[in-house]
Amino acid sequence: MLRPRIHPILAAAAAVALVACGGSKEHAPVQQQPVASAAPSPVTPAPETTTANSVPPNVSYATADSAFRARQYAAATDMFDAYTKRRPRNAWGFYMLGLSAWKSGQLDRADSAFQSAIALDGKNVKSYINSSRVMLDQHRVDDARGQIGRALALDSGNAEAWRVRGRVEAGAGHLDDALGAYHTALAIDPQDAWSMNNMGVLLIGAGRYDEALGPLARAVQIDDSVPSFENNLGLALERTGHVTLAGQAYAAAVAIDSTYEKAKVSLARLQGHGDQPGLDSVSVASLGDAFAGEIDGWRATRKVAVTEPAPDSTKRP
Repeated sequence: MLRPRIHPILAAAAAVALVACGGSKEHAPVQQQPVASAAPSPVTPAPETTTANSVPPNVSYATADSAFRARQYAAATDMFDAYTKRRPRNAWGFYMLGLSAWKSGQLDRADSAFQSAIALDGKNVKSYINSSRVMLDQHRVDDARGQIGRALALDSGNAEAWRVRGRVEAGAGHLDDALGAYHTALAIDPQDAWSMNNMGVLLIGAGRYDEALGPLARAVQIDDSVPSFENNLGLALERTGHVTLAGQAYAAAVAIDSTYEKAKVSLARLQGHGDQPGLDSVSVASLGDAFAGEIDGWRATRKVAVTEPAPDSTKRP
């Protein structure tokens, strides 16, 4: 049976690494620094060739959208700003202005744009969801709760909205409510790897390392291209004494992103150490498959139909 005890040889080193993760979007319990509960906050990208002064007033939606999809977020922000001045009744223009500003790190500008989009179209669920995300980045948890509540009132079967609801409750320190929101998200969309990751991070922060293994293993099964998924799985495995598998997870994180310094430090820390004696043999596949079975149980209990979300390049954790 898995036991949430730290390998004795690693205990001292791991304890030194424990800090309050102020950058987490999920919660602020004491946890080891390598944990990442969501994709990095939007930041201003490298300098771009297009500036506000060079944006023509008649810039088209398609041109602005092309800049956004090329990840030229600051340029896209200026273009959508010009577009909304020319088309002030187009809610979708303000929505894309909000997304662009958010991803370029301009939170106040993003908040204002999403509010304009909502004023023009009060039934656009995506505007409420992303407005809530911006508010979380601004540490406005109560405001974010109101926005995500409005999204769920419009579409209670939206897995993305329930995932953000989980982040809101976690941000307020409501562990059980946050876990319940993630359960609902996964009952609706059993392939939602970000809900699994966020759930695992929340459980790690609560010291419930055994319980974190399943969702994190399943997240890696679904999407093996996100280094933070592997890193977080590595931490849960390390904390339960599965040092060999933890090392493999940290190594996978570094293989995905060679600049992932936290995973490199964790990997180096494990060199020369073995598994905690007496543990049952597990694999990432067995842990992930078991958690998939748990999700099936939640779906049956909640009687929620599986959804097949449409591809969305703007999807965020």
